[in-house]
Formats: sequence, C-alpha cells, structure tokens
Amino acid sequence: VIGPRPTHALVHLAEGKTALQTVAANEAARDRFYAAYKAKSTALLKDMGKIWSTSYNIQDVNASTTNPLLWVGNGPFSVVSAIKGQSTTLKANPRYNSGPAVSGDIQNVIQKYVADGNPAIQALANGEITLYAGQQTADGVAALKKVAGVTTEGGLNSTYEHVDLRSGAYFSTGGTPYTGPFAGNGEKATQLRRAFLLCVPREEIVTKLVNPINSAIKPLRSVAVPSTLDPLYGRVITANGSQYYEGDQESKNKRALAIVKKYQPNALTNPIKINFLVPGNNARRAAQALLIDANMGKCGFDTVMDTVVDWSPQLRNSKYDATFFGWQATNTAQGTIRANWRSDGANNYNGANGGPALDALLDDVFSRPMSPSVLSTAFIKIERTIFGNAYTLPMYQHPAVLAYDSDLKGVKLSALSPVKEWNFWEWKY
Repeated sequence: VIGPRPTHALVHLAEGKTALQTVAANEAARDRFYAAYKAKSTALLKDMGKIWSTSYNIQDVNASTTNPLLWVGNGPFSVVSAIKGQSTTLKANPRYNSGPAVSGDIQNVIQKYVADGNPAIQALANGEITLYAGQQTADGVAALKKVAGVTTEGGLNSTYEHVDLRSGAYFSTGGTPYTGPFAGNGEKATQLRRAFLLCVPREEIVTKLVNPINSAIKPLRSVAVPSTLDPLYGRVITANGSQYYEGDQESKNKRALAIVKKYQPNALTNPIKINFLVPGNNARRAAQALLIDANMGKCGFDTVMDTVVDWSPQLRNSKYDATFFGWQATNTAQGTIRANWRSDGANNYNGANGGPALDALLDDVFSRPMSPSVLSTAFIKIERTIFGNAYTLPMYQHPAVLAYDSDLKGVKLSALSPVKEWNFWEWKY
C-alpha cells in the first residue's frame, strides 16, 4: 500500500519528529542518511532500523493521534484510518507512480476484517463487503455460489497447511525455556515427535475437508517445494525423508503407538499430554482439530486443544507443544524457507535447531542462484534434516476461494499473496 519507503521520513521519525517537514528539511534528512551510510555510522542507521521494525506495527490509525510521517509513501493508496479488529480505510494516492499504471477507477478501499465461514458469506450477501478471499468449508463454497450477484472462483493457493512441533524456545523471546515432551534433539524427544506426526490423520483431513472444495489437492510431502504442481516436487520427495510418514493411517497409528510405549508403556491409559494451539475463527481448522484429536488417543497422546482467536502472537509461546497453521508465499524465490528453518530464523517459531550444517545449507540456497538440479539436491538435504528430526508435517496446499460483486470488473485470482488485491490497478465498475 505504502510503496517504496521514504528514507527522509525514516530519518525524521528516528530523530523524533512528529510532523511533516519542508522540502528543504526532507532533502537534508535524505543527505544525513546517505552520509551515515557511507561512513558506516551505525547510530542513525540503528535508530532507523528500529523505526522500520516497530513503528509501523500499529492497529489504530487516525489523523489526530498518528504521526503523519508514518503515512508518507509512493504506493497506490494511502492509509486514512484504521480501527483495530474492524477495518482499514485507504484512499487513492494521486501521485502514485511506483508501479503499474492504473486503468481502473477505484478511489477508496475499506478493508474489513470478517471471520471466514458464514460471517463472510452473509457480509457478501448483505453488500457489506465487495470482495472476499479466504478459507471456506465445502458447505461455505456451495453457499457462496448461491449468493445473487456474486461471482465465485476457485483454484490453488500458495498457502500450505502444516503441523509444527516445538523442540525449543523461539530464539528471540529472551530465553523462555521449553521443557515439554518434544524438547531438544535427543532420541526420546525426536522419537516422540515422529510418533506424533505419524498419528496426524493427514489423508483423512484432505479427503474430508479439502477435496470437497478442490478434488485435485493431495497430501503434501515437502516444505521446500510446497506445491505438487512444481516441477521440482516429484524429484525432491523421492529422497527427502517424507516417505517415513507415508502409509495407511492404521499402520501409522501402530508404528506411532509402538514408539510411544517405549517411553510410556501404559500410554493408552495414561497418555502423554500435548498442548496444541488451534487458530480460531475458522470452521475448517476447527474440524481439522477434531480429526487430529480423535486419532491421537489411539497413539498414546492426549491433545489439549486450545482454540485462540488472536493466535498468531502465540506461535512463539513455549507453553504450546504443537500447532498448525498456513505459510503463505508472496514470491517464488528459492531461499524463502531460510527464515523458517534457520536456528535463528525470524519465522522459526518452534525453536527448531538442525545445527550448523542445516544453517549452512539454508544460507547457501538463500545466497546464490542454482540450477533446478542443484537446487533440488539442496532441498533434499535440507528436508532430510527437517523430516528426520520431525519438526513439521506438511499437510496440503490450500484451496483458493475468491468471491466478489459481479459488477466489479478486472478481479483476478492469484495464488501468491495478496491473493485478491494484487491487480487493484485493473479494478473498475
């Protein structure tokens, strides 16, 4: 929305300014940044970095209390206001020139936060929202298709659902310890993680919850190549360690229970307690949690399902042993998994630590272009560690659901995020 970030505004913010400045002051601020950059003077640069990392994380925005320097940008729209948990109002920027030329006629956009499922369907039917993309059940998709004056499209999303198991504390939480049953990379913890992932009824989840929306979706076997349509996918899964989690569910349950009984012989009557974070406000994930919970008892686990509406900040919380959610791609760069699996990765919420060798592989993939053959070999090595240590289980690529007012023209579905807003410049009535 904001577009290219203005260096002069970051300098002003870092220096404590609270109002828009003159052209001369802006040019001087730009020059101060450049001088600090050339001299490698970190004082100003660190202050600017702190602003960049923290000051834009605001949920309530209004003209009377929000620093206007935060609004400076060259994107297609400018933020006018935001109400936490309700909406964000945007207005077209007449000076926008940082991207594709606008051929549409949309001047104002109000982004409303509506829960998936029936609330979103009802909001479309009532004309409260014009455009929607999200996670729906099969019943929800059927209901969307019945709404008069609304066009509904489907396809594949770049988001993939996965179960993650905690093995350590998030690296930047100040050392909050994790001492649960999956802690560390010792034999017991690793074996219990393997047993738990074996017991996730992945095929049942896909068959019952996903295939009624998109019958082409299959259980996923790679986190580095999270799409069965990717040319690298078939090559990677042949040797990435994902075969361990294949087989019919009954046989996997037996394998899992045998592992658990090594450490807890009476596990069926005295199961291992697992605290499971469940993202709330999502009917499909609620059903997914029920299927997982129902099967875990057969493997000697007692899953305590904690459904949290504001779940994202809790991903770092060491009180949870397991969770599921979706990673959504915004690009197709080969090195995007680095932040998820490096020992100090910003997205490594569950404290997975595959050691220096894994970090080096991730750094290598991130740092240089690779041919498909070299890249697939690197991905195989990376995933052998991830699957061997049982840090995660990819489940399925999300089915895409897009619904919009039929009078709104130019809307196109995209697999990459942002799924629905990506071609705003073509929208028109």
